[in-house]
Amino acid sequence: MIRLASSSALGLLLLAASGAGCLAQTAPAPIAASAPAVVPPRLPDGPEANAAQYCAGIANAANDARYTRQMAALAAMEKEIEQRIAALEQKRAEYQEWLQRRETFLKKADESLVAMVSQMRPDAAAAQLTVMNEYAAAAILSRLSPRTASAILNEMDPNRAAVLATTLAGMSRRNANEGKPG
Repeated sequence: MIRLASSSALGLLLLAASGAGCLAQTAPAPIAASAPAVVPPRLPDGPEANAAQYCAGIANAANDARYTRQMAALAAMEKEIEQRIAALEQKRAEYQEWLQRRETFLKKADESLVAMVSQMRPDAAAAQLTVMNEYAAAAILSRLSPRTASAILNEMDPNRAAVLATTLAGMSRRNANEGKPG
């Protein structure tokens, strides 16, 4: 009985010492088109036979387990990639919508209206832009020369001028915190 225990212990020690060598011993070599048939490796005799038999017996199960683990890892990576693509598509759609809103905003300021306001006295233009829609007034101011726009804003009520200036600043960037690390 002691001999059997020591034989099993020796087999386990050999198995542990060989580690991944089990799969290396039993893994077939790739078959080339012109290569002769691969002869399976000869199992050793004696105390190493148990370890070799064990390795030969679990080779298919180990390969199946490795394949299953790799497939699960690939499925998880594929799911993560799909989530990232969906997030990127959502951001792209959001930016596309924002760009469309900006283009619509700029088109509100018709060229003839901009030319008319640019020919007015600053105080008269300020009175007209004060009663206009905030976005339309900001669009007109954005098309004027900086000198003319500043003269008109100077003639306006400070609160209304601040609202229009904020709207003008928002035309170039939608959110002050956007793009900042947070």
